[in-house]
Amino acid sequence: MKNNYDVIIIGAGPAGIFTALELVKNNKDLDILIMDKGRTLSQRKCPARSIGKCVGCDPCGITFGWSGAGAFSDGKLSLSPEVGGNITDYMTDDKAKELIKYADSIYLNFGAQSEVHGLNSKVIDDLKYESSKHNIQLIPCPVRHLGTEKAFYVLEGMYKYLVKNPKIIFSELTDVIDIIEEKGKAKAVVIKRKGKEEMTVYGEYIVAAPGRGGAEWLSEQTRRLSINTNNNAVDIGVRVEVPNSIMDHLTKDLYEAKLVYYSDTFDNRVRTFCMNPGGVVSQENYEGGLSLVNGHSYADENLKTDNTNFALLVSTRFTEPFKEPIEYGKYVARLANMLTGGGILVQRLGDLLQGRRTDRDRLKKSTTIPTMRNAVPGDLSYVLPHRYLVSIIEALKAFDNVAPGLYSKNTLLYGVECKFYSSKVQVNDNFETSVKNLYTIGDGAGITRGLMQASVTGIVVARDIINKIG
Repeated sequence: MKNNYDVIIIGAGPAGIFTALELVKNNKDLDILIMDKGRTLSQRKCPARSIGKCVGCDPCGITFGWSGAGAFSDGKLSLSPEVGGNITDYMTDDKAKELIKYADSIYLNFGAQSEVHGLNSKVIDDLKYESSKHNIQLIPCPVRHLGTEKAFYVLEGMYKYLVKNPKIIFSELTDVIDIIEEKGKAKAVVIKRKGKEEMTVYGEYIVAAPGRGGAEWLSEQTRRLSINTNNNAVDIGVRVEVPNSIMDHLTKDLYEAKLVYYSDTFDNRVRTFCMNPGGVVSQENYEGGLSLVNGHSYADENLKTDNTNFALLVSTRFTEPFKEPIEYGKYVARLANMLTGGGILVQRLGDLLQGRRTDRDRLKKSTTIPTMRNAVPGDLSYVLPHRYLVSIIEALKAFDNVAPGLYSKNTLLYGVECKFYSSKVQVNDNFETSVKNLYTIGDGAGITRGLMQASVTGIVVARDIINKIG
């Protein structure tokens, strides 16, 4: 690796990948360095998926590496600017739609499936009408589902396309220690590659796209560089698992039913997120030994399960003097890890409502068979703050009106699920910070919350860099 590049990209998730793709499309002569603390996609493994137990890989093969956490996610591309982030804070709705369409065409060129869910307007209108009777908002959003296994091949194709250009270097297992600025302009990064000494690498343009796994790191960098940020909402909740029969009428046409409810007692916003028909509940690991629950599903019908899972998240936006939304979420998650000895906690809804812990005998009686076999039975009331727990229960009861059977004693709740969004970095409409030539994009910057909008931010940054280069 040399020590000077035209563009340095920190993070190889969709935001970083699409920055590189757009740069190369417009200028094949740029020297580009892409870095990630994880491995190349072909080397990313999760032993838990074969042995049923997390062994604490460092770095986590699910969270870090080429294509970020999206590599082993459900691979859903939300084709509406209303879902998956806040890009319309930086551009018009029409421009956002145009860029989403463009990014979607790139996914298709690399092998994404052609089918789009959520286009049956009659079904959607009927579901919205029925939901509105119960104070539930259904947010329609066309979705292209890659599937966990198909997403792998699409994102691997992007990797092979980029690295065949000798001017593009992907440095795996690389930690970025600090971003260096001089006289208000981005200058270099200090990096540490596994097994090697620290070194300083210089770049004319630096793009920080660390993803959710790097949100805390980016918050530290913005404080050090005196870049202003705003508190983002904290999303904390559970992953719900039920038989497909309860959700099929929603997921058949929508694939992902995005439901929003404001709790009766506290008026908190509760939303469904990352719905996986026929999917499995999974575990992801963060630095410091933190384990969180997630979920995914496959496109291959032979790999489908009998269950549907989805996140149910309570959103809270804290005000001054609170400035640690990520640490707050981690604190709650650590409580669950403490009770389970480091794993994921699971509880039947019926046990939670009766104020008792789910044990292994009670779990065996559940007609919903858990897809996460190594989850530890326990009691979420010892983990989630009262406000969150009450809001989740009230939302489940409300959603039962549009998905009968959801508010059942055998509904499984896994905890804790947190979405770590960095404090929202203050940037201009091209996602450039107050430090000249330093850009922050994607989920880690608190700007997006999904694959598609993260991809769009990369395109915007690349075009701005190209315009500056001339």
